Amino acid sequence: MNAYIKGLKEENMEYDLIIIGGGAGGFAAAIRANELEAKTAMINDGLPLGGTCVNVGCVPSKALLYAGELLHLARHNSMPGIELEVKSFDFQKVVEHELDLVQMMQKEKYEKVLKRLEQVTFIQGRASFVSKNEVNVDGKTMRAKKILIATGSTASVPPIDGIKETGFITHTEALKLKALPHELIVVGGGPLGLEFAQMYARFGSRVTIIEFQPSIFQQGEEEVVNRLESLLTEEGITIKTSATVKRAYKKRNKKVVIYLIDKKEYEVSGDEILLATGKTPNTKGLDLGKAGIETDRRHAVVVDKYLKTSNDNVFAVGDVTNQPSRLETTAGREGSIAAENALTGSKLKMDYDTVPYTIFTDPQLAGVGLTEREQMNRMNTCACRSVAFKDIPKAIILNRTEGLIKMTVHPKTGQILGVHILSPNAGEIIAQAMLLIKNKNTIYDVINTTPVFPTLSEAIKTCALSFVKDISGLSCCV
Repeated sequence: MNAYIKGLKEENMEYDLIIIGGGAGGFAAAIRANELEAKTAMINDGLPLGGTCVNVGCVPSKALLYAGELLHLARHNSMPGIELEVKSFDFQKVVEHELDLVQMMQKEKYEKVLKRLEQVTFIQGRASFVSKNEVNVDGKTMRAKKILIATGSTASVPPIDGIKETGFITHTEALKLKALPHELIVVGGGPLGLEFAQMYARFGSRVTIIEFQPSIFQQGEEEVVNRLESLLTEEGITIKTSATVKRAYKKRNKKVVIYLIDKKEYEVSGDEILLATGKTPNTKGLDLGKAGIETDRRHAVVVDKYLKTSNDNVFAVGDVTNQPSRLETTAGREGSIAAENALTGSKLKMDYDTVPYTIFTDPQLAGVGLTEREQMNRMNTCACRSVAFKDIPKAIILNRTEGLIKMTVHPKTGQILGVHILSPNAGEIIAQAMLLIKNKNTIYDVINTTPVFPTLSEAIKTCALSFVKDISGLSCCV
């Protein structure tokens, strides 16, 4: 039954499930609904198929980050006896390759996948609710037993005086710039701000980060985040924390940002201002009130632990909800769970404590589970250990000893509650930690394993050993 429909021809089309949104959460829901042989409609508007991740998120940004990493490696190679040279760097060609990659991934991973979903009909159009189980698309009414909202979010524009007149870009435009800015001002830290800041700094821009919070990544493990901040500063990125941006204005051919730290006023000028201050849920225009769907002060859809809204017929997943983890893989998992709960009446739920994250700077910052601060808040105590990568043989071999790993465990049982890593390929290593936390493993389980030597992932066992031994007295392969 799969079909691409640009305009609805039937007045009253009835489905088992209507999915509003064609991103990670919507696609995962469509795949699960198809497996359950449910008659399903997917309605998409705004970003093309694939949503943020493939179009303006993970896929294009990681391509550009890798390009910056290659440039940095060539210019700052740390291996004795080898000198590398960058013969040329064409910023526009790098961007063109990134955009070509987006088109290829969109076609292979979304368009072709959708065509194989026999029970799913795709409709290009804007949906809005007209009742608790009906939506309007292009003037036509569609009904469903259950409806899933997966409309994602868009970049927030903070209320900075003069910012619209001065001009700015978000991550969407930053992926498509035709010319490299000589000076870039990044308003906001976090994953997006940090990745784009390092990316453009390595391309050759002079970058300043202005962050409102005391930390460049407030949710992360403080010790590990502080180490990353030091490394980014060493690379030449200017970082201002606990800073409040007051206004922006144009001064000849430059854009100027005025900010306050401890009530003292400072200014910084640049060719471009990148806003990385968070995202706003895409609920505007959905007419949620007509369906009795509650939203919070951020206009995010409020869902329970089963991803059901205040309307029993409607579920929601991903960035559009009030749930804590805003990752593409999280949205995908939520989509699968919500579709199954909606269609079968099951009571599946997410365990957000076992969802890892990675900030794809170099070195990468990755974590899963509780930080020291979170463990203190929950248990009023913390058993924590940190190990520098100068104690990890593979890091010594690679001459990449700038990293750090920190582990939090239950003080009585030794159960691993959190792992936080700053290292090359930390996003790959954290997958092991995710399973340890999900399976409620202890440090003793890890100590009794035999990881491959030499690997960076040995850091997990070394950190576990640090709870019971002085690791400075251990040989390499212990």
